[in-house]
Amino acid sequence: MLKILLINSIVVFLGAYILDGVKIKSFWTAIGVAILLGLINMFIKPLIVLLTLPLTVLTLGLFVLVINAWILMIIDKMVDGLTIKSFWWAVIYSIIISALNSVLLWIF
Repeated sequence: MLKILLINSIVVFLGAYILDGVKIKSFWTAIGVAILLGLINMFIKPLIVLLTLPLTVLTLGLFVLVINAWILMIIDKMVDGLTIKSFWWAVIYSIIISALNSVLLWIF
């Protein structure tokens, strides 16, 4: 579990480093964002996905990107060291986080 948290923190930090529209203050902030993202994905996201299931099916699953971006925008409001400029930066950031997370978890 500690390994997954460390990988998620690295992914959050690298994603913010890659994108101009996302800024993160420090690696400690990335750890906090990773913890908060993990908790929201574990407890709240399944309920949101279930409630928006008809819309997700109608859009062939693309609405999940909107849900992920919305969650990142909420985390942006909750954490002082994270700044996401707009909703579209959050969408791109969620795609990068998902891709990097998949690659790093597959490697390690």
